[in-house]
Formats: sequence, C-alpha cells, structure tokens
Amino acid sequence: MKIIRYPSKKLQDIYNRGFVRSKRLKEKVEKIIEDVRLQGDDAVIRYTRKFDKVKLSARSLRVSEAEISSAYQNIEPDFVTSLKTIIENISRFYRRQIKKSWKLKDADGAILGENYHPLHRIGIYVPASQAPLVSTVYMTVLPAKIAGVKQIVLVSPPDKNGNINPHILVVANLLKVDEIYRIGGAQAIAALTFGTRCIPRVDKIIGPGNIYVTEAKRQVFGFVDIDMLAGPSELVVIANRYSDPKLVIADLKAQSEHRKAQIFLVTNSKSLARQVRAQVEDDGYIILTKNLDEAVEVVNRIAPEHLEILVKNPRSVVKRVRNAGAVFLGPFSPVAVGDYLAGPSHVLPTGGSARFFSGLSLFDFVKTSHIISYSRKALEKARGPLEKIVTIEGLNLHGESVKIRFA
Repeated sequence: MKIIRYPSKKLQDIYNRGFVRSKRLKEKVEKIIEDVRLQGDDAVIRYTRKFDKVKLSARSLRVSEAEISSAYQNIEPDFVTSLKTIIENISRFYRRQIKKSWKLKDADGAILGENYHPLHRIGIYVPASQAPLVSTVYMTVLPAKIAGVKQIVLVSPPDKNGNINPHILVVANLLKVDEIYRIGGAQAIAALTFGTRCIPRVDKIIGPGNIYVTEAKRQVFGFVDIDMLAGPSELVVIANRYSDPKLVIADLKAQSEHRKAQIFLVTNSKSLARQVRAQVEDDGYIILTKNLDEAVEVVNRIAPEHLEILVKNPRSVVKRVRNAGAVFLGPFSPVAVGDYLAGPSHVLPTGGSARFFSGLSLFDFVKTSHIISYSRKALEKARGPLEKIVTIEGLNLHGESVKIRFA
C-alpha cells in the first residue's frame, strides 16, 4: 500500500474514482443489447455460447424444477440450518422499513396522500464468474419479498457444464423465487429489460455484476429501473494508535479477496501506517491525517461502500460521517458480518456514489402514487394563487379547467 499525506493532489484522483467507461465497451454492450432486443432468445443463446462457452436451446434457458430438486443432493446437510439464522436477521431488519399508504384532510375538505405499491416483477442478477455469490441471492430476494414484490426472476451465468451452483438454486428455491435462468452478462440484462419469447420483461433489475453488466444497466435505464451502478468493492478503515493493527491488517486483506477491490486506511498514526504497509501487499492507499477530524473529512469525500471505524469511541466519530454505504463500529464488527448475515443487504453504493445512493432497501421495490382529492370549497380557495401562476406561464386553458367548475 502507498502512503500519502492529507492534503495531497493524489486524493483528488481517489475522490473522483468511479466506473470508467471506454468507447469500445460502450459499443460492444450497445450491440449486444440491440441484438437481444431484435432477435430475442436467439441472440441470448448465441452470446451465451460465445462468452460462457455453453450451448443452450430456448427450452434449456430456464432452470427446471428437476434441476432445482437435485441441487439439494449437492449441498452440505447443515447448509439450510445455517440459512435460517441469516434469513431471520435480514427479515427483522427489513420489516422495520415497511411503510403504509397514508392520507390527510384539511378543514376545507382537501385530501392529500400517498398510496404505496410494490413493483410487480423484478429481475435479480447473481454473478458467478469469480465465485458463486450465494449471499447475493438472499440479500436481494428477501427485501423484495418483504416489500411485496409479486414475481421475482433470477439470472446467473452458467458454469462450463451449463449448470448454476447448487447453493444458488437451493437458496432461490427456499425463498420462493419464481423463475431462474442460466444466462449472464449484458445479454441477460437486455433480456430482462425488453423480454424475449422465453423470458418476460421485468420492471427493475437488481444486483451487481462485471463491467459489461454495469454498462448494460446504465444503457437500459429508462426502459427499466435499476438499483445502482456497482463498481469494484471498497473498504475504508479509520484507525489510530489505539487500534489493534492485527484487525486492521486482517480486514484490509479480506477485502482484497474481491477482484479489483479498493482499500484505504485513514489514520493519524505513523506507526500503524508503517505496520500496515509492510504487511498488506495491495495497490491501496494509506492516508495520513493530523487528527480524526481530518480523517472524517477524507472519508466523507471518498464516500466508500464500506467504512470500518476501529478507534476507542467509534460512536462519537460516526456522528460526523455523512457518506458511506455501510458503517461498521468497533473491533467486533468486521465487514464480513455485513457481507453475510448481520441484516442489511450487502448491495451497496461504490465508486463514491454513497454521496447520493443508499444501500438496497425496501424503497427500491416500492413506488408511490400521489392522491389528490379537493372539495368545492378547497378548490375555490385555491383559485386565486392557481390563476396567478397560470397567467405567468401562459397556459390559459389550465385556468379555464378550474373556472368551468364554478360556471
């Protein structure tokens, strides 16, 4: 890891990091999306053969019930038991986010409100290129189920034998995912967006993926909703001379297991910085600050996916943190517990987008309709202000649509 001091010009590059687009990537993904839009299943099958080296037919795109049943024979006996604790943790967290429709009425009889509607059909992308991300299944499906989504479709790239990892199939089955397809990459995103003969379109696409998946999500946004544009995984650790170096080093190394992960240590301890640099062989950065106030300022500008605060009183520090996807407080809260079982989803904003994005929540699976109901008295009271604005904007027929009600 490289040591840099605050302030430094290099910090600007860190603050401005993000998903990098290339013209070639953009054009390749555009072609895949357009082919799938026009040719449907044939294009999906062709690109699956090209990129995943798997030959599929239209009938074999969807994983069968028999395959799902046989998956239970290929998992450890205690796997389902372990899942029960995880499912309860996640469910308990997301049940707190449930919102109900509401309305209010004023003295003049005007009624305003919001009706909450769960999305009807969502698509979940589960990566499998580096390793089968089993945890992504329950970290995305459970919030959707609790929000009331009616139909959930899961897609995941097949292995060289055309199969999906049995643990992914078992978790999806236990959580009552409606359909599972053995497709991945930009072609899967396009199929979920526009629909094919075999794969009906969805309202929103959730889940991380490689650069092709991320670019495809960027390009289809507007035809379909997306959760966010996810880049490489990130961790920032705030630590000082009271922090245990072994924990700092272990957590930075753990994050480095993710491909192209970005890791940062922000500290005012030169001794800790030297120890970490000597033991963590990575392209990350150690940012030396004068004090914890500067450390928090750096973190708010980095806006990381994961933030660990490993100082003596982490709660006093977290009060000043504005921008972070998930914050882990104290020596017994490693990122790993958030990745797998604490409760909040591990689908989090990366690349500095924690400045304006949040971690996956029930609100990602719900939309609202505004409700407006005016009485005659309420409309009459509103005529004056409304007609003033109508006159300024020159939309006179808007004004007439109000006047005619009192003719």
